[in-house]
Amino acid sequence: MSNKILVIGSKGKTGRRVFEKLNRKGADVAPASRSSLIPFDWYDPTTWANAMTGKDSVYVTFQPDLAIPQSVEIITRFVDTAKQAGVRKLVLLSGRGEPKNMDCENIVIGSGLDHTIVRASFFMQNFSEGFWLDEILGGELVVPVGTAKEPFVDADDIADVVVEALLDDAHNGKTYELTGPELLSFKEAVSKIASPLGREIKLTEIGIEDYVAILRDYQLPEDYVWLIRYLFSELLDGRNESIKNDIESVLKCKSSSFGEYVQRTIPAGIWTAPTLITAP
Repeated sequence: MSNKILVIGSKGKTGRRVFEKLNRKGADVAPASRSSLIPFDWYDPTTWANAMTGKDSVYVTFQPDLAIPQSVEIITRFVDTAKQAGVRKLVLLSGRGEPKNMDCENIVIGSGLDHTIVRASFFMQNFSEGFWLDEILGGELVVPVGTAKEPFVDADDIADVVVEALLDDAHNGKTYELTGPELLSFKEAVSKIASPLGREIKLTEIGIEDYVAILRDYQLPEDYVWLIRYLFSELLDGRNESIKNDIESVLKCKSSSFGEYVQRTIPAGIWTAPTLITAP
């Protein structure tokens, strides 16, 4: 049976990695983004069918996050389009401990299609490929006040699990929670970056409303501002202060530690190079 794969968000943190790893395995894979040869835009449903026609499996990363209010309507329409296009399997990237995401997960689960749900913790790469990179380079990371620790997960581990789910039907019907092997505060994470770099990176905690004001000063779109407020207000409350072994179960190897991520990232010069911001 053929397995032609479409990777939605092929320029994002996990999508780019999934696409590259599938290519290296010789899979029949196509990229999907607003700038791909056959474009895909979450906010232009007329692009969906053309991108998915002839594809058997699809990796689904939704922008900016499944938690936003309009996501249920969009994912419902997307799943209907996927079925009409002949897609057999969906692998959906979701967030760990995010109750607002579960409606979208349930749409995929109840679709009648083969599926795998991948719930991920905060990405380690948010410090090197996302909004926080500017601040790491500037020597001060500002975050909302919070005491909860997070089991940051490596985007490469996420991508490896997704690749397995796309290629192996043994993962059909499964929901995986992906975490790193340790719980870290933001202060501890920043310290693990600063120490091998041999320089100081300060962590400053401020109130959530002051943080939102900073985001707006950066001229971020309001849906991203809403999302970040939601993530820091509702998710970093201790609910995710636990380690899961799903990465080890799927990949038969341990998940990457934050220290290993740092040691791999430093030689690439990301924390000394001009800022590169990519989508989740």
